Amino acid sequence: MSLKDIVEYATILVSLAGIAVGALPGLKMNRAGIALAAAAILVAAGAIAPGDAAEAVDLSTIALLLAMMLIVANLKLSGFFTSAGARILSVARSPRQLLALVVAASGLLSAIFLNDTMCLMLTPLVAELARRSLRDPTPYLIAVAASANIGSCATIIGNPQNMLIGAQSGMSFQGFFLRLAPISAACLLLAWLFVVLVFRREFSPGVQLEPPPIPKHRSYLPLTLKSFAAAILMLGLLLAGMRPSVAALAAAAVLLVTRRVKPERVFAEVDFTLLVLFAGLFVITRAVRETGAFAWVFAQAQPLLGGGGQRPLWIFSALTAAFSNLISNVPAVMLESPLVSLFADRAKAWSLLAMASTFAGNLTLLGSVANLIVAEGARKSGTELRFGAYLKVGFPLTLATLAIGTAWIALV
Repeated sequence: MSLKDIVEYATILVSLAGIAVGALPGLKMNRAGIALAAAAILVAAGAIAPGDAAEAVDLSTIALLLAMMLIVANLKLSGFFTSAGARILSVARSPRQLLALVVAASGLLSAIFLNDTMCLMLTPLVAELARRSLRDPTPYLIAVAASANIGSCATIIGNPQNMLIGAQSGMSFQGFFLRLAPISAACLLLAWLFVVLVFRREFSPGVQLEPPPIPKHRSYLPLTLKSFAAAILMLGLLLAGMRPSVAALAAAAVLLVTRRVKPERVFAEVDFTLLVLFAGLFVITRAVRETGAFAWVFAQAQPLLGGGGQRPLWIFSALTAAFSNLISNVPAVMLESPLVSLFADRAKAWSLLAMASTFAGNLTLLGSVANLIVAEGARKSGTELRFGAYLKVGFPLTLATLAIGTAWIALV
């Protein structure tokens, strides 16, 4: 093995491990910094040519992410998420109703406006309402995270890995939705059920809930209406068959034409570190695909995943779930996407990759960025969301949802 090969493999392994954990020991680096540094090292070491590295970055996915962030930023600045969420959750008359509203709000909003953003918005709100109602915030916060992951699976714009799959697969918005929305809806019911079963004392039948006063949040109606008009425009363009990135950019462009909102405030809400992370990951995964190790893995996968029948789909689902928890779902999707070519029905394979990589995030508290956002938001709100408490819900829920999702995709 040459020095270049040693540098290449070491860089890939260390970077993927660091991205999965979120840090490197002794270094103050986040996921975006690790990905960008690794990409630069791979280019400098000759593992990937500069032109190939630039070509590897999927601008459609980056553009779609940026556009969705701009739309969500305007809705956030308008105060829509906090005021609407508070009003929705305040109508509950029992702990079970409150949990149902948490699951529905988190799942539905995540399908339209990105799961990570919804976790960021809903976590402090749900924690506050639970405490005001004299309830334990833990089960409701677990429901926020689990439902956000499940609900985001329903659409191409629900989470970053779906956006990536939408850009690479060429699947239409309607086709993706019709395959995965029924699974998401059924599994949201399962999320409610598993939380109730695990926290039986909190959700004892007959317990009444005095609705807490609605927290006061300032909202700006003109910006809310304009943001919704842009969102409706985007959905209309998606349903008309326009590419997701182009539809989202068109909607974002409408919001950027304004006389009242300073652009600095909007762009301050954009998570540019996520865009850098994606760009770096594109380069890393291109380098991985050109290694001899990946060629060997691809050859070994052919007899397992090739051919017809349902068995390859179940194997692919299990591999995706395991891989997503090992290195995180976005890198897993990037690395596994070439395996889709082994399937006769590629639409099923792409749908399965989206479902399994997303539902796998519910396995543990560390399984997805959405979970970590909820855990951090809970801590800031005075609630410690423990690993063991989450695992009691997440582990059986993940197994059940993966089984249901795989069976549905295999049959449809």
